[in-house]
Amino acid sequence: MVVKIYGMASAVCPQRVMLCLIEKKVPFEIELVDLSKMEHKEPHYMAKQPFGQIPYVVDGEFELFESRAIIRYYAAKHAETGTRLLGENLEERARIDQWIDIEAINFNPLVFPIVFNLFILPKQGLEGNKAEADSFAKRLSKVLNVYEKQLSKTKYLAGDHFTLADLTHIPTMRALVEGCGMGCILDDKKFVKAWWEVIRARPAVEKVLEFMESGALQYSP
Repeated sequence: MVVKIYGMASAVCPQRVMLCLIEKKVPFEIELVDLSKMEHKEPHYMAKQPFGQIPYVVDGEFELFESRAIIRYYAAKHAETGTRLLGENLEERARIDQWIDIEAINFNPLVFPIVFNLFILPKQGLEGNKAEADSFAKRLSKVLNVYEKQLSKTKYLAGDHFTLADLTHIPTMRALVEGCGMGCILDDKKFVKAWWEVIRARPAVEKVLEFMESGALQYSP
């Protein structure tokens, strides 16, 4: 069964889902929802995703929205296929969930205003608020100190293996470091920087970028 992802391949939350599906060797197709045309706020879309956000997925008769819920679902559904993303036992799963929550609650809300002001608005020909971006960058640096401490003890956030704890960070971290040119925020955090270089180099990341740049709507492992 091919998973249908309603959204845009260029947006970070659909990319989170695509990364997971590629790691799990699951085929998918994009059902384009154009944010620039506000299609995500159309009544027929909001009937499926009542918050008017992307993505949501359709898998046969099953529908689900919220990208972090989606990646948890597919990592569990295809546990024995591709990369093992949920750990080997309940304790490992709990640590993975802990870091997924940290990304959603402590990391992403600080990254988004930076990306919005330094990347999204300029891309639209508008001027971002650099002072606001700088303020959030300072707060983010403090959060990354927590990551630095953890990554001084383990190669990946939840242990010695790549899991959803790491995967969930990739789209927003790439937007921050590459889209906004904010790699300097990692200069004094050698363990975070090394971790980022390792997870950024995963083949699934390049496959997402190639898929996005090609304009394709279907992916097959």
